[in-house]
Amino acid sequence: MKPAIFAILAVLPLCAQVKFNKSPEQIDIQIDGKPFSTFYIGGEAPKPFLAPLRSADGVVVTRRFPMEKVEGETRDHPHHRGMWFTHGDVNKIDYWMNELNAKDKGIHGLVKLEKVQQAKDGRKSGTIKASFIWETDKKAPLLRETRTMTFYSDPKLRIIDFDSTLTALEKATFGDTKEGFFAIRLRDEMREAKGTGKMTNAEGKTTMKQVWGSASPWVDYSGTLEGKKIGVAIFDNPLSFRHPTYWHARDYGLFAANAFGLHDFLRDKTKDGSYTLEKGKSIRFFYRVVIHPGDTMEADIAKLYDAWVKSTKK
Repeated sequence: MKPAIFAILAVLPLCAQVKFNKSPEQIDIQIDGKPFSTFYIGGEAPKPFLAPLRSADGVVVTRRFPMEKVEGETRDHPHHRGMWFTHGDVNKIDYWMNELNAKDKGIHGLVKLEKVQQAKDGRKSGTIKASFIWETDKKAPLLRETRTMTFYSDPKLRIIDFDSTLTALEKATFGDTKEGFFAIRLRDEMREAKGTGKMTNAEGKTTMKQVWGSASPWVDYSGTLEGKKIGVAIFDNPLSFRHPTYWHARDYGLFAANAFGLHDFLRDKTKDGSYTLEKGKSIRFFYRVVIHPGDTMEADIAKLYDAWVKSTKK
């Protein structure tokens, strides 16, 4: 082998496969030489979010609206932005349905960037670390969110680890409401209603009728996009607050884990899923998102979940 060729080959394994391009209002994410998503951290949006999410072969799996207007795409729920993390009731303040053009008369808060501590490229994975302040309607700081998102290089999968700790800057009560919490809005073609999608949870229950409001370690939402079988799974780690989480997963494409909405999910007004976080105290939420080819069985989601949990045990 010629020395020049050997030198090139020797360098290739060291090249970053997960790369970030940071600007003041966003961080573009590239995996294995292809665009994956953009992390929006500024501008007019009232919360940080990732959009769009793509499969390993480049298929967009999340709805474009409201960031873009695509002909024929649904335009309901403008607060559904790609992948996001907020709640509908913290001290009676709505961080979930908090778009600047919200027409209701509720009290809305904002989630604002405090600082990006790290956007580190990597050969096998890359990590973004950032902190955010959940502000009240009076612009007073209520919560500090410390978030770490890790993105992985893989020939078939797109994987995001989402690890967030919420710390109360003032006493904060998370109200019992289905409107939250860690969420993805999928493309219309993947809906169960009027689409090709089907939900499956860790207990083998399927469709919204059985999955919505149930507690489960994971749910997979799979269907067909652009002629390809594809799925998006959300995993809830045992290290998360109130594991296993409940699911606010709808047949119109909303896909969310929510540990607080018990009276809605259980259809029992005597249940109370609210939780009060005293000043200085914290709770942690640890999720994994897997975008995969095939349906739930073909992707062996149960095996992927077990392997992840094993790798995170302390």
